[in-house]
Amino acid sequence: MNHFESKVAIVTGGASGIGRALCEELGRRGASMVAVADINSDGAKQVASSVTAAGGLAREAQLDVSRADHVQKLVAETVSEHGRLDYMFNNAGIAMCGEVRDMDVKHWQRIVDINLWGVIHGTTAAYRVMTRQGFGHIVNTASLGGLIPEPMATAYVTTKHAVVGLSTSLRAEGAELGVKVSVVCPGFVKTGALDTATYIGVKREDAISEMSGMGMADVTKCVRVILRGVERNRAIITDTGVT
Repeated sequence: MNHFESKVAIVTGGASGIGRALCEELGRRGASMVAVADINSDGAKQVASSVTAAGGLAREAQLDVSRADHVQKLVAETVSEHGRLDYMFNNAGIAMCGEVRDMDVKHWQRIVDINLWGVIHGTTAAYRVMTRQGFGHIVNTASLGGLIPEPMATAYVTTKHAVVGLSTSLRAEGAELGVKVSVVCPGFVKTGALDTATYIGVKREDAISEMSGMGMADVTKCVRVILRGVERNRAIITDTGVT
């Protein structure tokens, strides 16, 4: 049984990395609509076009996940157009590397606004719809760093621990209301996220070289494991595989 056939899904951070691979895989699996949501509107448009060219159905949506009103509008428009929302993938996020002693409040505000508030906005907007309709699945992207300590990435890890707590707690609340909640905690994945990360007090090249040497999972393989975990309604999806 194809759990994603004829389903309506929103994927934030859909223009690149895990988000892009999720959109493409959902399209291949016959989703009736995939909303490719990203602050990078050109990138979102390219991904939506790619999904459509491959026989899927998708549309782009420019979205700043740090803005609650923007997220609520996208969810409302999607439900108005399609009558329901089956999957909400809150995947948008940024990476930040450096010691806390070198960071200032602006660094903390930026990563919390995107990695935590962005997930909160997406989760609460979708949850209101899904509790009314009596079904739906929210899938939040955290990180293996949301389960274990990760020095030199304390701010990032802080947000990801919060996403795990949000997801596992809401899962218990939503179960009786028909709403499923899962959290994805991948290790290092080949997504290009390190190239766009913020580096504070450390050399970008050195940090990328060190982290790249730890072994990285293929993003397509990672997404297939994620969707298998979603199909099985797993609470925490971690085994995304390292090549």
